[in-house]
Amino acid sequence: MIIWLIGLSGAGKTTVGTRLAARLRADHPNLVYLDGDLVREVWGGTLTHDIEGREVNAARLSRLCRMLDRQGVHVVAAVLSIFPQWRAWNRENLSSYFEVFLDLPLEVAMARDTKGLYRAALRGDTHDVVGVNIPFPRPAEADLVLDSSGRHGSPDQLVEEILAALPKAGS
Repeated sequence: MIIWLIGLSGAGKTTVGTRLAARLRADHPNLVYLDGDLVREVWGGTLTHDIEGREVNAARLSRLCRMLDRQGVHVVAAVLSIFPQWRAWNRENLSSYFEVFLDLPLEVAMARDTKGLYRAALRGDTHDVVGVNIPFPRPAEADLVLDSSGRHGSPDQLVEEILAALPKAGS
């Protein structure tokens, strides 16, 4: 089972992902949590955040998930996931893939700005920020779409919604 959490920076992917992984580990001790930023660091942190660097990271994440999946290791992955072709690849190459879109209006993400990315991009101090300099294509085929603005529930409530929606054979 690969659970792929998608959303803008600030959508709550890390918060929801780590809590979801902790809940699932009770039944699946062979579960790993992957975060797009942490995976970059594992491979030396030399990739840029431009489109080319982001696509290399997307490919690495998807192929790492396939390797783990083939060994019976479950994964919760928290990633921006701006490449529809890699999400399609995941559906074709992973045995049990469940895509969750943590939907957050860009204005709310900018107000949260937990990493300061949006402020820096708007000032022109940095480039290649998804949502500002790079488009964020909304996932068209997510298995579950959740509003992560906080208006419809806390991160723990979002975790409960994900758990309830998981296919029974994979949960």
